[in-house]
Amino acid sequence: MGVNIDGIGNHNFDAGQMDFRQNIVPLAKFPFLSSNVVNGNTGNFPKQWRPTTAFDFGGARIGFIGFTNEDLPELTNPALVAPFIVTDAETAVNKYAKQLAPVTDGLVAFGHLGATSGGVTTPAGPLVDLADASRQVDVVMGDHTDFQVSAVTGNRVLVTENRSKGLRFGRVRMVVDLSRHKTIYRTADWHKPWNIGVTADPAIQARIDYYNALLAPIFNVIIGQSTVAIPRADSCGRSDGRLCESRLGNIVTDSMLKAYDSPHPTDTEFAITNSGGLRADLTCPAADNPSDFCPPYGTPPPPYNITRGQVNTVLPFGNQVVTLDVTGVELKQMLENGVSLIGAGASPSPQGRFPQVSGLCFTYDITQNAGSRVTSVVRANPDGSCTATPVILDSTVYHIAINDFMLGGGDGYGDKRAGHNAATQDLMDQVLADYIEANTPVSPSIQGRITCIAGAGPNPANVCPVITAP
Repeated sequence: MGVNIDGIGNHNFDAGQMDFRQNIVPLAKFPFLSSNVVNGNTGNFPKQWRPTTAFDFGGARIGFIGFTNEDLPELTNPALVAPFIVTDAETAVNKYAKQLAPVTDGLVAFGHLGATSGGVTTPAGPLVDLADASRQVDVVMGDHTDFQVSAVTGNRVLVTENRSKGLRFGRVRMVVDLSRHKTIYRTADWHKPWNIGVTADPAIQARIDYYNALLAPIFNVIIGQSTVAIPRADSCGRSDGRLCESRLGNIVTDSMLKAYDSPHPTDTEFAITNSGGLRADLTCPAADNPSDFCPPYGTPPPPYNITRGQVNTVLPFGNQVVTLDVTGVELKQMLENGVSLIGAGASPSPQGRFPQVSGLCFTYDITQNAGSRVTSVVRANPDGSCTATPVILDSTVYHIAINDFMLGGGDGYGDKRAGHNAATQDLMDQVLADYIEANTPVSPSIQGRITCIAGAGPNPANVCPVITAP
């Protein structure tokens, strides 16, 4: 594809820093850049990446500074990142910009950080904050949040970001005055890629076909059915399910709870999972997609088919269920963390930490400050509907089920690997598959497990998400 440089984001560490450094980086014919991921013991960069590089473009020398999203240790299992740490991106970018500015004609900072709200020309969020704080940088190019951005910040930095997964690609053009070694104009536009007239590489296509043929007898097997579609989207219509209760979140957490509640020896009372770990629709689409793991329907749904492949597409990370003891205080802290980023402010968009729950229902006040939003937690009936029986949020100990990513502190849930009687159980995808097989046809619904209210808190501009689906 002609890639010359790449950055480093949270998914580079999904299989651990050793895998990334030893197995992935050596395959690349280009350097990886990050100015703010360093060895926490030495403060140095490993040989697999460096902070900056520069290229000549028609006689102009353009410097590039890489940066990484600072919440990487929360979005990736922290145990997979150590001994590396992520330092402040703004500080790192400005440090290396100061070094490169005297020997270049223009500077571009790029990395895995994005906008979280606003429009194409009026974005807001961490990427824009970094661009506003950048000195001597001409262009800041972002990623990570699937936003389309092309704007100029208050300090005259061009900031760009594109839609994810190849939906768009961007082009930045810079006009450089070589006599003054200075960029005098920059602009960005974006383009939709087309495959018209492009033939798939036969060797790569053959390899894909080979693996699909191996997987089909396993993943195309229908393991159950649902009376309703079970999308990744939540009841507020957010496609990634990170804003409100969802049918998908309910059935996944129900499967976790039922697998380890009474008469199971662990006697689990509640289950919580982060929405960021739920990555696809669970039910097969009505219109056949030859690229998925669903055979075509004989008659139109309902019922909707659920295959083993769809289960693994929903839960692709190989996470395991973990049961552990937490106090009522800690349980509230977990729920507070899950709704802490919703509303107005520096980081207004919901993130993968938004909790999906089973065994309990909770209410939060979006006008309150983060950390003080959860106003009530009650127990749920066996069918998932809410009761009026309060969960006591004090030193009372509860046995709950979460996933191993959350156990290690992922998505800001706090490291609970020590002192919580934690026990690693089964793979989440197997737990969900077993639940579907045992209870087919399933019929998950939106039951009011998570309720937002807008009270009279110190943030009256914060409004509750609008429920759009039953």
